[in-house]
Amino acid sequence: MQIAGKNIVLTGATSGIGSALLRELLKRDCTITAASRRAESLDIEHPKLLKKRCDVSKREDIDELFSFAVQQMGTVDIFIANAGFAFYESLQNPDWAHIQSIIDTDLISVIYAAQKLKALKGSQPFSLMITASAMSWLSIPGYALYSAAKAGLRGFADAYRHELSPGQHLQMVYPIAVNTQFFHEAGSRKPWPSQSPEHVARRMVKGLQNGKNHIYPSRLFLLARMIFPFLLRGYVLLEHRKFLAQFREGP
Repeated sequence: MQIAGKNIVLTGATSGIGSALLRELLKRDCTITAASRRAESLDIEHPKLLKKRCDVSKREDIDELFSFAVQQMGTVDIFIANAGFAFYESLQNPDWAHIQSIIDTDLISVIYAAQKLKALKGSQPFSLMITASAMSWLSIPGYALYSAAKAGLRGFADAYRHELSPGQHLQMVYPIAVNTQFFHEAGSRKPWPSQSPEHVARRMVKGLQNGKNHIYPSRLFLLARMIFPFLLRGYVLLEHRKFLAQFREGP
């Protein structure tokens, strides 16, 4: 898909991958609605940039985001569901609200946005890009809720593609660890290896242009998953040891 001239909505636009992606997209003569809970803190000014505060865990905020984008841009050609967060934790105590907080943001909001985009466009072409995670394929100890949400997105995407019309694309992005505040905010150290958000953003833009269903910013991860899965199993065992060291019960 050509990006120039398109109307784009990007969630999670104020930090990490979203911030790098926003800067990369603004080089390509498109109009962007940048959405975030802290949209007012976005320090970028551009004649084709619109800012909208949005908490994607709330249905009414997503409804308002689509209404705002259509009112300001006329339509939405590309929706990039990038907002998300994680906890690094041991799930010892049942806590419905805690579970729901991440599932609402990382899974349900994306499914709802996909439905909103399809309802808006009908049979007209569009692209929906979802920032998933390598944990869609490889669950890591300490990230049970996050892994569940991201694996759920992969299952949703694989099925929902069959409901789309010709010219409508659903693209999944599977970054490995990224050099941002994401893992610090999750309460953990950053897994190894890692990549820069700028690298991931460039790969996402290239994937948009090429219309790929699956985008792997790390070719090393893809190679390991496809050819050397035993390496990934070994990595999970190492993470398991670190998890036990941090969350071991007792003195």
